[in-house]
Amino acid sequence: MTTAIWIIIAVAALAAGYIIAMSVSKKNATSSANRILDDARREAEVLKEARILKAKEEEMKIIGEAEKTANQRLQKAQTQEARLKQREIQLNQQQGDQNRRKKELENLKVNLDNREQTIEARGAEVDQMMRQAQEELVKISGLSAEEAKEKLVESLKDEAKTAAAGYINDIMDDAKMTANKEAKRIVIQSIQRVATETAVENSVTVFHIDNDEVKGRIIGREGRNIRALEAATGIEIIVDDTPEAIVLSGFDPVRREIARLALHQLVTDGRIHPARIEEVVAKVRRQVEEEIIETGKRTTIDLGIHGLHPELIRMVGKMKYRSSYGQNLLQHSRETANLCAVMASELGLNPKKARRAGLLHDIGKVPDDEPELPHALLGMKLAEKFKEKPDICNAIGAHHDEVEQTSLLAPIVQVCDAISGARPGARREIVEAYIKRLNDLEQLALSYPGVLKTYAIQAGRELRVIVGADKITDEETEKLSSEIAKRIQDELTYPGQVKITVIRETRSVSFAK
Repeated sequence: MTTAIWIIIAVAALAAGYIIAMSVSKKNATSSANRILDDARREAEVLKEARILKAKEEEMKIIGEAEKTANQRLQKAQTQEARLKQREIQLNQQQGDQNRRKKELENLKVNLDNREQTIEARGAEVDQMMRQAQEELVKISGLSAEEAKEKLVESLKDEAKTAAAGYINDIMDDAKMTANKEAKRIVIQSIQRVATETAVENSVTVFHIDNDEVKGRIIGREGRNIRALEAATGIEIIVDDTPEAIVLSGFDPVRREIARLALHQLVTDGRIHPARIEEVVAKVRRQVEEEIIETGKRTTIDLGIHGLHPELIRMVGKMKYRSSYGQNLLQHSRETANLCAVMASELGLNPKKARRAGLLHDIGKVPDDEPELPHALLGMKLAEKFKEKPDICNAIGAHHDEVEQTSLLAPIVQVCDAISGARPGARREIVEAYIKRLNDLEQLALSYPGVLKTYAIQAGRELRVIVGADKITDEETEKLSSEIAKRIQDELTYPGQVKITVIRETRSVSFAK
């Protein structure tokens, strides 16, 4: 019983403690909640005041910007108003000026009308007086007005003719004196400003070799290699006792250059036989043709000449391998072109046109075919064919007076051509005559049917004629050589004697594959 009571008392004590604890905890929670609410109210008040301040600041900013914009607009409106007032004042002044000018014009018109009436009246009086004076003059002189006018005009004409003739004579005399002096000055200055080179063409080329053993390979068995080389190039190859040298003889510089390059390639390669020789010569001939075109292009670029037809460029390149009286034709043409440009500049003409005409003036000497025309006329026709301008064509054709000169370029080209050719040592007549004689020999033999190639060698003492085996028989070759010899005797002039050799070959070529 006592134990149960103590248990009940203990439980009751525990329950009372729990109740007391719960009461204390509830009080603490209530105070905490009240404190949190107070803190939240204070923070809300602070945020509210901050927002109110920010809103007031923004409101003040907006109000300030609005006032600033309003002030700017007001100032702008005031400025425009001032301008309008100024404009109005100016318009009023202009209107006043116009009204004043209008009144002045009206007054001037009235004055002009009055003066016009006065002038008309005075004109009528003058006409009346003139008629009276003419009538008096007719009565006194016995001449009508037309007759008097004619006599007056005739007398004035005679006086004018006399005065003009004297004036013209004075001008002509002065012009002659000045022209001679000026022409000498221009020519001397042109010559001094253009550098010249003396270039005399030779008819032989020396091909240097490393040792004399190469000579035997070039000659070949029984001379077949050297014969094939001479037949392919048209150049006489002289192999003599000259140490380490072979002489290539021929009047055509292009052929000599082809022979020299072909020999160089054959000796370097080491394979020398007739088939290889023909192959190398054909290849070198193409290379020389390309070199001709390249030389023409370089020349036009150096001289600043543009728009030249490709065929004319090729002809300019061929001038490198031609000579005129022993003077290299390309060098002569370049020199003439530069002289023409200098002289045209001195005379106030177009130097580019003059340089173009000077370069092309001798293209008639290097055509692929050679018709029976003077080189100046042939050059003019070639220039016309390739669309050169008329004044340049005329300058080319007239530089030896074959056609009439129609522009100032023509006398310039003529004079500069003479200057370039008249230099001491520039030309030798004997070389030109020699080349012409060899050309005539080749052309005479080439005119026969069945002849494929002709080569004048040994300075014109031998003419080799290559004929087609399918066109001429062996018996006809003897007849052909006799006919050519007879025509040479009858038509050409030459020193010594000329040997005519007609060559007829039959070849059969096949390939093993």
